[in-house]
Amino acid sequence: MKRKAYDGVYNRYIKRGIDFCLALIGLVIAAIPMAIVAIAIKAESKGPVIFKQDRIGYKGKVYKMYKFRSMCVGAEKGGVYSDNKDSRVTKVGKFIRATSIDELPQLVNVLKGDMALIGFRSPLTYHPWPWSEYTEEQKKMFNVRPGITGWAQVNGRKTVEWNKRIELNGWYAEHVSFWLDVKILFMTVFKVLTNADNENVGETVKQK
Repeated sequence: MKRKAYDGVYNRYIKRGIDFCLALIGLVIAAIPMAIVAIAIKAESKGPVIFKQDRIGYKGKVYKMYKFRSMCVGAEKGGVYSDNKDSRVTKVGKFIRATSIDELPQLVNVLKGDMALIGFRSPLTYHPWPWSEYTEEQKKMFNVRPGITGWAQVNGRKTVEWNKRIELNGWYAEHVSFWLDVKILFMTVFKVLTNADNENVGETVKQK
């Protein structure tokens, strides 16, 4: 019971403080590399450096997620799935995707409170399906803030079908703890360094 109570306190109060501090430190450390990436993006193709996209977050609230733009402007019209052979992805985009550098602007989302460092990967407002079509069981994953990484990311990432991703995210929401977050953090570092499961294998949406 004590362990469960501690985990509850961590999730409600401590986790947000840790996220804010680490995100701030991360932005300071990554400031110069991020500036170089921004210049490279701007030099290669027309359009904004930062790509803003509506995502479903905590308790179903829609927010703007920030990423470095890795595709040509208007690429979303061609569908949500892409791989390293997709002509919509720029040369700089291929590099920042492979290294996950495109995710760094989300540290600003963490500072704002839209996101956490570790949570669930927030879905688009229309993909895999709109908010109204999530079941009550599936909506459990939205009981925590969306994260830059999460339990589903370290257990298959882009290769996992969406129903399974949501199931994994729901499990995390019910078991969130400091040590689980530490485990996910180290597993994420390994995934990034090996670029594991970082390639869309096709559509991963099936009937619920």
